[in-house]
Amino acid sequence: MQQLIRGRVLGFHADPQDTTDNHRYIEDGAILIEDGRILAVDEYANLAREGLAEIDHRPHLIMPGFIDTHIHFPQVQVIASWGAQLLDWLNTYTFPEESRFRQQGHAPAMADAFLNLLTDHGTTTAVAFCSVHPESAEALFSAAHARNMAMVAGKVMMDRNAPPEVLDTPQQGYDDSKALIHRWHGKGRQRYAITPRFAITSTPEQMEMAGTLVREHPDCHIQTHLSENKDEIEFTLSLYPQARDYLDIYETYGLLSDKLLLGHSIHLRPREIERMAETGSRAVFCPTSNLFLGSGLFDEAGLRAAGVVSGVATDVGGGTSYSMLQTLNEGYKILQLRGQKLTPLSAFHWITRGNAVALGMADQIGTLDAGSMADLVVLDSRATPAMTLRMDRAETLEQELFILQIMGDDRSIAQTYVAGQPMKTAG
Repeated sequence: MQQLIRGRVLGFHADPQDTTDNHRYIEDGAILIEDGRILAVDEYANLAREGLAEIDHRPHLIMPGFIDTHIHFPQVQVIASWGAQLLDWLNTYTFPEESRFRQQGHAPAMADAFLNLLTDHGTTTAVAFCSVHPESAEALFSAAHARNMAMVAGKVMMDRNAPPEVLDTPQQGYDDSKALIHRWHGKGRQRYAITPRFAITSTPEQMEMAGTLVREHPDCHIQTHLSENKDEIEFTLSLYPQARDYLDIYETYGLLSDKLLLGHSIHLRPREIERMAETGSRAVFCPTSNLFLGSGLFDEAGLRAAGVVSGVATDVGGGTSYSMLQTLNEGYKILQLRGQKLTPLSAFHWITRGNAVALGMADQIGTLDAGSMADLVVLDSRATPAMTLRMDRAETLEQELFILQIMGDDRSIAQTYVAGQPMKTAG
């Protein structure tokens, strides 16, 4: 069955930092959808016809759904935990909370809550860390599959430097991951991410197992953390004294490729940046988390100049909001402190097509191209009295986008569509 979704339509076909011909905006536009995919995008008058089901979202703005490239599913009840830096925060809050995911019924309940929070904030695809327990990944994939929602996720592999309740062994991490890959990778819209949490919580034996998984399943993503915190880097290098630098640990075990997502990537050495560019490994900017944990300031322009592709992400629960709009808000400020600029068009490209490019999935999500999945977000730039007052003086699309970026949150999400189906659960 076909349906037409009407409104002001905005989609990107190129990076605004590369070319001025980067987006298409239609004042009275429409998106024609069939079986969860986009058939066409055009002026409403060119697509409307008698008998065609329509949903009219005017005067709201319709864009591709937001993509979050780094988030921790088990930390939905850790977000907004007071006052610590990375290593203390993990030990005090995160690991005890993640231990609860071995309890019967906990992971499925949290999976539904987690996906509702994503879609209520306009996010239609996420790259998620699960807990060490395979049941957590099973629950998240099951819930996402039931919604026909694209998810890239994996159970963390971690066999040291954490409480026993959240540890596996090298062999168990391999076996559990392999079974989950067999069951879920490529099932519907689900994709598996091989997930050694970070070098601190994996022995060399486990890192070797992670590398084996990567060689056996080259179409899977890999996700981990890199150079988030200076104490973390020092501890990591003490555990791997033969490593030239932090990235060299992952390189030694064969993890570097354009499938690798390296959360944070703040305090990088020149060799690390060079190798990331040469191998296509992706950096992931997590601005609200970097500020909350006092980790440091991401160098987007420096990495771009070196040829490194970057995603941007919430990193809940170290991150402080599920909203990609608020993620852009804090990202703008961090780049200001770096002497760098994040323009409105670049910002909204980043959380849609840009993140899809970082994932190698731009042929499926992140754009309004014909054949892409109909994952959409409907944005209300007058969602609050303060936004309405500011919008009364806005004169351009770029000004409206910046208002959404700085003042918007879940209240600005009028609706979210996953494969053409409305998903927003909260008013």
